[in-house]
Parts: sequence; C-alpha cells; structure tokens
Amino acid sequence: MKTIYKIILIVGIFLGCYFLPIASGRFNNAIFEALALVKWYAREHVLLCLVPAFFIAGAITVFVSKASVMKYFGAKANKVLSYGVASVSGTILAVCSCTVLPLFMGIYQRGAGLGPAIAFLYSGPAINVLAIILTARILGWELGLARAIGAILFSVVIGLLMHLIFLKEERERHATDDFNIGEVQETRPLGKTVFYFFSMVAILVFANWGKPSDGDNSLWMWTFIYNYKWWITGFFLVSLAFMLVKWFKKIELKEWTQSTWVLSLQILPLLLGGVLASGFLLGRVGHEGIIPSRFVTALVGGNSLFANFFSSIVAAFMYFATLTEVPILQGLIGSGMGKGPALALLLAGPALSLPSMLVIRSVIGTKKTLVYVSLVVIMATITGMIFGAITE
Repeated sequence: MKTIYKIILIVGIFLGCYFLPIASGRFNNAIFEALALVKWYAREHVLLCLVPAFFIAGAITVFVSKASVMKYFGAKANKVLSYGVASVSGTILAVCSCTVLPLFMGIYQRGAGLGPAIAFLYSGPAINVLAIILTARILGWELGLARAIGAILFSVVIGLLMHLIFLKEERERHATDDFNIGEVQETRPLGKTVFYFFSMVAILVFANWGKPSDGDNSLWMWTFIYNYKWWITGFFLVSLAFMLVKWFKKIELKEWTQSTWVLSLQILPLLLGGVLASGFLLGRVGHEGIIPSRFVTALVGGNSLFANFFSSIVAAFMYFATLTEVPILQGLIGSGMGKGPALALLLAGPALSLPSMLVIRSVIGTKKTLVYVSLVVIMATITGMIFGAITE
C-alpha cells in the first residue's frame, strides 16, 4: 500500500473514532442489532449449516478428481448438462447465500468453469422448493411462479454472461493451472463415493429442514419429514460414520479434515464480519439498524425503475436466512410495496448478501464479484419492472 493511502486510512480511522456518535440512540441500537444478528447467525447457521457444508467442500477438494469436475463443469463440458445440473441444484440444497459458499469454492478450486460455478452459486439458495411453495401460498401464485422461473433462468443467463465476459481469463486459467489432466483412476468404486456424498448432503438438508406454516395441511409430507428430521439426520450420521470407518484410510481422513479446516479459516471470518456489518446497517427481521426501515418501505412502492432498482440493491446487501424473505415481503407488501419490487427482492436477496460478497471476492477476485453482483441486481430490476407492468 502506498504511503499516501496509509495516511488517508489512518486519518479516516482517527476521525471516525473522534466523531463516534456514542450518544446517539440509533447508533447504539445498530451496534446491538449487529451483535444480536451475529449471535443468532452463530447459533442457527454455523453448526447445522456451515459445518456440514465445510466438510462437503473439503471432501470435494480431496476425494473428487479434477477430471470428474472437468467432465461435468469444465470449460469443455457439455454446456446443456453443466448448466442444467447447476441451475437446478437449489431443489436439492435448501441452503442460504452463505451456506452455498464452501460448496462453490470447492467445485471452483477443483477446476469447474466460471459459468457453471456461478450458476451453481446463484441457484443453490435461490431455487429452494419450500421457499417457492411458501411464496406462492402466502404472497400469491403469480409471485411464486415468477420466482421459480426467474431463478432458474437467472442462474443460466448469469452463468453464461460471466463465462462470456471473462472468456479470455478462463482460458488462461485452465491452460496455466493444468486442469485438463484426463481421466484419473478412482481410489474406490463410484457407488461408494456417491453414497458418501449423498449422506453428507442429506445431513445438511434434513438437519436444516424448516417447519411449514401452521395449519397448512397441503404440506403434510413436509410436516412429516420435519417431525422426524432428527431421526433421519441421525440415520445418515450413523451411515456416514460406518463409511468412514470401513471405506477410508487414515491418511485420506487426515487430508479431508485439513482441507475442511483451511476452507473454514478462509470463509468463516469474512462471513461473521459481513453479518456484523449487515446487522449494523439493516438490523434483524422486525428490527432496525442504522438505516430506518421506513425509508426502505417508502422507496419501494409502485413499479418505477428506481423502486425496483432500490429493492434489488437493498436485497443484495441484506442477509436473508432460508425462508425469512417470505414474512419480510409479506410485511413490506402490506406497507405498500409493489409486486415488481417484491419479485426483484426475491430474485436478488436470497442469492446475495454482504457476507457472501466478501467471500466470493476472496475466491474469484474483486472484478468478477462486482460483475456478478451487478448482473444479479440489473436482471432483478428489469424482471421486477416487467412483472410489475404485467400484474399491476
């Protein structure tokens, strides 16, 4: 860092400390909201969401060959297959924008092309089956259908655009990093590897299985699974333990845990820092941060370009846990939010957050991250305007 930038940084920190508004009630409340949100995040998402995701990502980097990743997600892979699989991954992984990050990092570092990896990154939290069902039942079938179609199309289009925009860099990446290494002899039968990964994904999914709306008898299967989710999770935990004892060598397990630890050190500090910043700025659900919620509500009414754009921007930086976007929107729509901005929030919010942006930047760099976030916001804005014009 140049000396002038260091001086500016030091002066800025000093002025921030000098004029710290500790007497302001809103400032103190924003600090409380930041700490409350990071406490809630640590309790609700780290153990059940991130820890399983870290182990899955660690397993991808150790036990999945580069040749296998290249076959399905590499630069020379069948585009229909790679983008098709990536775009519907959210139907299996009911994860939030932060939980999908270790999985994204795992397949990207293993050699996946930028386009399919970005399609997976977007679709993972965006195409949540239960969230789409609840959106349709609580907010109307039009929003539910538009969210489902929009999320799938977004993942493919954004992935393709990222691939085309950074085509030259991607070619250089795959040429210099020697990803094209051909077929690799697997250390164990494919069936065992599939069962191993399936068990870990099942633990992640069922341990975080959400409770349906009270009194909604049409989701009886979801309710049944919710009532027995810990039994199901326990079954897959026992199955995983059996596989680890019988199928894996000690050196393999050591490499797996080391890879998981490295990924955790890379991602978790950035996530927690981002959650703190998000809580300070926007607060928790039903609470306010430093930015008054009435400003947000007043700016997302109608179907103007600004309303849709503002909704997309706020949604992109705000942290949404899985399913929380539905009650948030229910309150905003009741306060006058237009249907167009509502869809824009649904398409930009679950797939992005300030914490996730910080981690994505550490994986693919500042330039690619800015382009990715911009594409999500722009497409959400345009889609929201079109939807609002049709439905209002």
